[in-house]
Amino acid sequence: MAKTPSPSPSPAGSGSSSGSIQVIDRLTVLLEGIARHRDPVSLKVLAADAGLHPSTAFRILAAAIENGLVAREGSHYRLGIRLLQWGSRVASHRDLRREARPLMEALRDKIGETVNLTVRQGDEVVYLDRALPERMMRVEQRIGSRAPLHVTAVGKLMLGEGSETDCREYARRTGLPGYTRYSFTDEEQLVQHVSGCVRAGFAYDDEEAETGVGCIGVLVHDDAGQIVAGLSISAPIERRRDEWIELLKDTARALSAGSVTR
Repeated sequence: MAKTPSPSPSPAGSGSSSGSIQVIDRLTVLLEGIARHRDPVSLKVLAADAGLHPSTAFRILAAAIENGLVAREGSHYRLGIRLLQWGSRVASHRDLRREARPLMEALRDKIGETVNLTVRQGDEVVYLDRALPERMMRVEQRIGSRAPLHVTAVGKLMLGEGSETDCREYARRTGLPGYTRYSFTDEEQLVQHVSGCVRAGFAYDDEEAETGVGCIGVLVHDDAGQIVAGLSISAPIERRRDEWIELLKDTARALSAGSVTR
């Protein structure tokens, strides 16, 4: 089975230390402590519940406040607005998956290949869902896996729908790492290519993410014309068919008509 490429691992010595992991664990305990109470909670109670010295809890909570994870009311603490924003995004993705699932399955049954639902997070696409065909040889993307924008069909469309400046900044920021010999690693070529993809209303991944795998991608928009997600078909490159393009566009239009706003 073919899989989505994963970003390159961090260089040795650049990963999280045991100390930083401990801080995350302590922050999680503190957030859970706040969430257990209906009203804002005092530092004394939170520190005791978490088994932390008050000064340690205070420092962690202060950093959480700076990042919007916690809010302070006098000497008491409550969950921050940023957590609410993240939570609403998770709910939105869940609704999007529910709406997309029957459409994806119907398309899969017509073509006999894998259909993927993806969203953009930063410089990557994330696979939210998939509809897999019942056949031995298939392309299978793991839900939750990620891939750089420039090596995926949907990702290239997302780059192309932004400004040329945004695309160039992406290229310079990421360095356009190549995953296969077909990947776009030149900024000028990528800019021209993604512009053409947007004009066509679809994009190919011609073995750019993984040798032997070909994809077709289109975008899903909300009522305001904003990008909500991407739909793609993945198949062994020799089985990919151009006649799937209109079927994929029809599916995206149906999802766009009833899509939730992220």
